[in-house]
Formats: sequence, structure tokens, C-alpha cells
Amino acid sequence: MSALAVYVPRDSIVHRLSAGAKLVILVLAAIGVVALRQPWQVAVVLAVIAVLYAAARIPWRTTFDQVRPLLWFLLALGLFQLVVAGWQRSVVVVGTMLALVLLATLVSLTTRTTALVEVVVRWLRPFRRLGVDPERVGLLVALGVRSVAVIIELSREVRQAQLARGASASPLAFIVPLVVRTLRHADRLADALLARGIED
Repeated sequence: MSALAVYVPRDSIVHRLSAGAKLVILVLAAIGVVALRQPWQVAVVLAVIAVLYAAARIPWRTTFDQVRPLLWFLLALGLFQLVVAGWQRSVVVVGTMLALVLLATLVSLTTRTTALVEVVVRWLRPFRRLGVDPERVGLLVALGVRSVAVIIELSREVRQAQLARGASASPLAFIVPLVVRTLRHADRLADALLARGIED
């Protein structure tokens, strides 16, 4: 089983926070992170995130496993920003992306998916009269959480296949097979949903 974005049971203050509180904090933190403009601000945010991971008692190996498959993408993104916008913008863009991934992953590692889905369904029930189906949205949330881990795992498989073949390490040679595998996964998922009577 992949260790990516899988709930890690611990007795920590982060684990004890309710799923609803974590989602609210995640949204607010994401808004704040996207607004960062200076490298030192990114450094402070990443340091805070490191403290949160330590408080949650998440092993550093598990933390690294969450971002290792994205390193090639982050490297390509950083090089592109370095060329077109300079080193400061490169640090901000890559650091922001890394912070968002780590924040979302921290929620997944410290909260059971069922708890997240229950919160989303509960929040959306008042909108049922407007035509919103809370249970279906909850299903989408569960699939979304799982799909993040699947795509990261696919990226790892693509990179391992490249290394085994001695293929080029260019971003294009990595992205194209990853997109193809992701689309195939989406097709299989759609077929599975159709087989269970979920048509849209």
C-alpha cells in the first residue's frame, strides 16, 4: 500500500482538532500562502509548517515521501520562473506550491477521510433545497482526496520507469506519460462509478 496521504494515527494536538476546524484553517492558510510575495515570507511559512508536522508527530520520512514525487515538477517550475522572472519569484512560486501541498497533506495525514466527508456533507445539507446533493459532493471530496495520492503515486512510477530505461530527465518526457496515465486512471474510475449507478 502507498504511504502517500494515508491517515497516520497519533495522539497529538493536530489530530485532536476537529475535521471542520482543520478544513477552515486549511482554506484560510491557503489564501494567506497564495498572497505571499517575498522569499523570507515563504521561509517563515515553511518553518511554521515544519513545526506543525513535528507537533503532529509525523515521521520526517513520511513527510518527505509526500513531496518526493513532486521534486522534478518543482525543479522544472523553479527553473522556468528563474529564467522568466528571477530568483526571488522562483523561490516564492516553488515555496508557495510546496507549502500548499504540505498543508493539504497534513490534513490528510491527521484526519480520517470519513471525517472530512461527514463535515462537507453536514455543511452542505442546508443547500439541498437549492438542488445541491450533499452526499454526491461528499463522494467527490473522498475521490479527490484519494486521487491526489494516486496521481503522486503515478508520478513516482513514471520517474522509476524513466530511470530504469535510462530515458531523458526533461520535464516533457516526465509530464506526457504522467498525463496519459492520469487520464487512463480517470477512465477506469468513471467506468467504476457507472457500474455502481452513478451516471454524472
